[in-house]
Amino acid sequence: MSARNRYYDGPISAHFDGLRFLNPAGEPETDRSLGDVLRWHRTAPKTAWPVSVPVAPVVPAAKVKGLRVTMIGHATLLIQVGGLNVLTDPVWSGRASPLAFAGPRRVTLPGIAMDDLPPIDAILLSHNHYDHLDIATLRALHARHDPLIVTPLGNDRIIHRHIPKARVATGDWFDRFDIAPGVEAHIVPALHWSSRGMRDRRMALWGGFMLRTQGQLIYFAGDTGYGTGAIFRDLRARFGPTDLALIPIGAYDPRWFMAAQHTDPEEAIQIMLDLDARAAIGIHWGTFKLTDEPRDEPALRLRAGLAARAIAPDRFVALRPAETVAFDAAPDEVQ
Repeated sequence: MSARNRYYDGPISAHFDGLRFLNPAGEPETDRSLGDVLRWHRTAPKTAWPVSVPVAPVVPAAKVKGLRVTMIGHATLLIQVGGLNVLTDPVWSGRASPLAFAGPRRVTLPGIAMDDLPPIDAILLSHNHYDHLDIATLRALHARHDPLIVTPLGNDRIIHRHIPKARVATGDWFDRFDIAPGVEAHIVPALHWSSRGMRDRRMALWGGFMLRTQGQLIYFAGDTGYGTGAIFRDLRARFGPTDLALIPIGAYDPRWFMAAQHTDPEEAIQIMLDLDARAAIGIHWGTFKLTDEPRDEPALRLRAGLAARAIAPDRFVALRPAETVAFDAAPDEVQ
């Protein structure tokens, strides 16, 4: 019996071969063998992370007029812009895992408690790895807010299997969705992969997002490697300069294993420059121990990398849970 894609049945394209999705041509291969995994775990340093890191959760305004971003943890952020509330890759669970008793454990509380969230209008969901697509969290958000979930091809089937009535808009790279009057979400390429188990590798698409609203352009990378950098230069050419870029800076060691799928801080800086981004926020670090680097190293390397290139440190900040940054002169609350 031939293999079958359990999540998506669609036409062959430059990045879908009829069974599995592919990264853009000319970019590094992300697949790793069992031997590679065993080599990594055999040679990994015993890098200790703290059991927990203190977080004082904040209560955000219900809505804001300008642009405000609050770090909840890892790749989960609350974007408040022009009265709209958007979450990225929401994970409130204690582990990034299919199991409640095993897998990467959360060391920071969410920067906003689930019950303190403002009304959520939409979710940008980049791909199906457990540290980005968490069914328990999506179920809770659906019950409280019934948000529109925008996600790449195939992830809708995963969500609807568990939450049949969830509102999901799914599409391919460069598909556009109008998520509110005057607000566009575009799915864009990322260099990564997908799976929820042992037999579904690359059967659902992965990607990032461009969110355009009120004349501002916000980029959310999800998970990505840097590769040749061509996809980021192409985004600049297609969309123009970015006002705010949310770029991963953690989960990068060892490089021989991770470089094709996760950027390090220096590559994150280059993405900011490739996008011609006015400002950037470092995400995907310090909440779940997924790889070998020390917990605080991404933020330290980001700061050093900016200094080495004579870039102002406040142009690219590594946000910690509960920290909020306003990107407007007067972030007035909307009643």
